[in-house]
Amino acid sequence: MNKNTLLYILLLAPVWAFGQSGITGTWKTIDDETGEAKSIVDIYERNGNFYGKIVKLFRNPGQDPDPICGECPEDDPRYNKKVIGMEIIKDMKREGDKLVGGTVLKPDEGKIYNCKIWIEDGKLKVRGYWGFFYRTQTWLRVE
Repeated sequence: MNKNTLLYILLLAPVWAFGQSGITGTWKTIDDETGEAKSIVDIYERNGNFYGKIVKLFRNPGQDPDPICGECPEDDPRYNKKVIGMEIIKDMKREGDKLVGGTVLKPDEGKIYNCKIWIEDGKLKVRGYWGFFYRTQTWLRVE
């Protein structure tokens, strides 16, 4: 193995590890107030940024199994669109072992928050900010 090949492997190892065993993948969202599973979100990289799309909802009897985001801001392209298949995490950028600089949407309220995402003890921490206030949810990896 020559020096250039070794250098290439060493430089790309952190990028590969971040994408393969890190934040990207499928996660079960857990409501931080009720402790109930709410959805399954797939987090992926596209053009150097990271996004998260709802692929499944856990609904109670009597709830619409395939709701729309009627609470989303009317000027947002997600307004009145189906929640399943919707990108709720947008434009996140990698900063070390965290994702920062993007937003997360809470579709049942239509609220959009600044966001930071990281892994702690094998669980995904998703923090939504509004000014000085924030809430953090813990999501679980889906195998």
